[in-house]
Amino acid sequence: MKAIYKRELKSYFYSFTGWLFVAVNLFVMGLYFIVYNMLMGYPTIAYVLQSIVFTFIVTIPILTMRTLSEERKNKTDQLILTAPVSVGKIVLGKYLALATVLFVPTAFMGILPLFLMQGGEFQMGVSYASVLGFFLYGCLALAVGLFLSSLTESVVIAAVLSFGALFLGYIMPGISNLITTTGTSAVTTTIGKILSCFDMVSRFDTLSSGYFELEAVVYYLSAIALALFCTAQTIQKRRYNVAGGGLKVGAYSVTGILLMIAMTVAVNLGLNYVPEQYSSFDLTENRLYALTDETKAFLSGLSEDITIYVLAEEGAGDADFSKTLERMADQSGHIKIKYVSPAKNPNFYQNYTDTQPSTGSLIVEGEKRSTVVDYSDIYTYEMDYSTYSYQTTGYDGEGRTVSAIAYVTTEDMPVFYVIGGHGELELEEKFVNTITKENASYETLMLYSVDEIPEDAQGVILNAPTSDYSKEDAEKVIDYLKKGGNALIVSTMTDGEMTNFKSILGFYGITEVDGTIVEQDRNYYYQNPYYLFPEIASAEVTAPLADSLVFAPFSKGLSYDGDTMGEVLYTPLLTTSGSAFSKTDITDNSDFSKGENDEDGPFTVSVEVEKSLEDGSISHAYVVGGESLFTSLADDMAPGNNVKLFSSMISMLADHESSVAIPVKSLSMPNLVFKAQTAYIAAVLCVIVVPLATLAAGLVIWLRRRRR
Repeated sequence: MKAIYKRELKSYFYSFTGWLFVAVNLFVMGLYFIVYNMLMGYPTIAYVLQSIVFTFIVTIPILTMRTLSEERKNKTDQLILTAPVSVGKIVLGKYLALATVLFVPTAFMGILPLFLMQGGEFQMGVSYASVLGFFLYGCLALAVGLFLSSLTESVVIAAVLSFGALFLGYIMPGISNLITTTGTSAVTTTIGKILSCFDMVSRFDTLSSGYFELEAVVYYLSAIALALFCTAQTIQKRRYNVAGGGLKVGAYSVTGILLMIAMTVAVNLGLNYVPEQYSSFDLTENRLYALTDETKAFLSGLSEDITIYVLAEEGAGDADFSKTLERMADQSGHIKIKYVSPAKNPNFYQNYTDTQPSTGSLIVEGEKRSTVVDYSDIYTYEMDYSTYSYQTTGYDGEGRTVSAIAYVTTEDMPVFYVIGGHGELELEEKFVNTITKENASYETLMLYSVDEIPEDAQGVILNAPTSDYSKEDAEKVIDYLKKGGNALIVSTMTDGEMTNFKSILGFYGITEVDGTIVEQDRNYYYQNPYYLFPEIASAEVTAPLADSLVFAPFSKGLSYDGDTMGEVLYTPLLTTSGSAFSKTDITDNSDFSKGENDEDGPFTVSVEVEKSLEDGSISHAYVVGGESLFTSLADDMAPGNNVKLFSSMISMLADHESSVAIPVKSLSMPNLVFKAQTAYIAAVLCVIVVPLATLAAGLVIWLRRRRR
């Protein structure tokens, strides 16, 4: 085998083929490396490798097409077939030579992360996992090309067959997913799963994401072994034909191949029974895929059976989210994961909710209650104002799922009453969902139907009433607050008298400033001076919004008496600049001029209030001067941040020990930064010097050998 390996390796580097393969890969690698890492500053080379793996579809058939087919055409394979060397060693020697050629550009790529470390925080584990995946994918492509080369004596046919096979393997994820998701029968699902066995790319993508999965490595190694075995059997059949073999040898070859296929399938299926925690490892810097210690402790303490229904075809949903769920199921025997096909069971969700969740959402069911985790909440987004597009910034799959499990199992269930009957602005679903995520429930309460606010109320929500409360209704709210009740109060823009509603604000010593805030400092508004981006003060409730923005269009200013002898503690949360003013006449929305009676800022747009009561209790409230602050339209302008503020306020008012609270895991890392001169030198070396030097070396060696 060693002699065959050396002979084959020399043939690649004494001819121009091996040098051309290496040079082309180095050039493409270098080009994408400069763009993604040096110029765009991506902190991992995974993007580079994912972008260039398609080149194997063309380059590998060129490298492998002559390996066996040309020998067969020239009849030089007869010498090998009759040599006292096992066919397996012949095939392995040729294959290892091919793998060595591939290793050369891969090794060059493996050196680059060491250089990129100089540019800042770098995803070292993710990068080297992607290098491994890149090499394994290439090795499988080589094995496939070698096998197809053994089937024919035509070099062109071998190249075409290899190109077709690799191309199908490259697009197979889309084909199998299309068949699985669009079909409604068990047959189409089975066909989709069978086709996924020929998916050569998805395992590479898994490794490139920083998720080192044993299944991916075993898939590549077992598929390589199967391809090499089939190659050996093909040659073995010809060898015995040369020696006078017959039908028995052909039957033996077919039987051996079938047994090898069965063994390959068994090995890969067997890995499904290995717990996720032992078969996969998180290599990302922020531990994106691994469960936190808090989650592990919480799940280990579960005593109630939980069923998580995933509204997607198994294997067709979000792979990262699915792995999070698998790890949770491995952590606790009380958790069962079931996939429900939306195509086959379109009305399944109606057993749990009236609103249809998006595909990929969860329905978490416990013994006491159930809840929905919509897939749209699994990731967090931020607006990139340079491109006016949303960028995915965080992964909240673990946090949302754990919160849902805590919600369906908790005994302590605070209740928030949303006051209705006064033209209040209805809380939209994304804000309602944050209440349940805080392991609390909510009910709409019509004050005219009760003598007092129920004693089990953890808090009341007064969300922008457009008509005034009756005196009796206002007194019911104030009586509740006097007993240590909590409130979230959102003011409104209305021309009507709101005397009784304002008396509720007056309980906390708060009054509304007449008019609507006009911001004159360009750093505090978006396009229109009424569209405020107020300054976020540092407080416990605003901690999730550090270095973020909230959007508060058409807001009122709030004033309060700071000298309350310690009875009331005010903490401003959202404030304007000192150049803002409150415009009382807004009949013309395009007129931003200051009127004679308009009050000057700065203004408080939201304030936290803690009022000490005579019995020693404290009434805790959040008052907001903008009716649009807690709406989807406003939240979309600062993706997720307005919801975060609402969620944080509810959490503070709930004031109960949550079983576990998992923060959103950041998907973003600081970009690498290099000097322009460094990037220029790297570009010259990686894109021009190294590839051309490789080509030149190959050309010189080839010409010298031609002249001999």
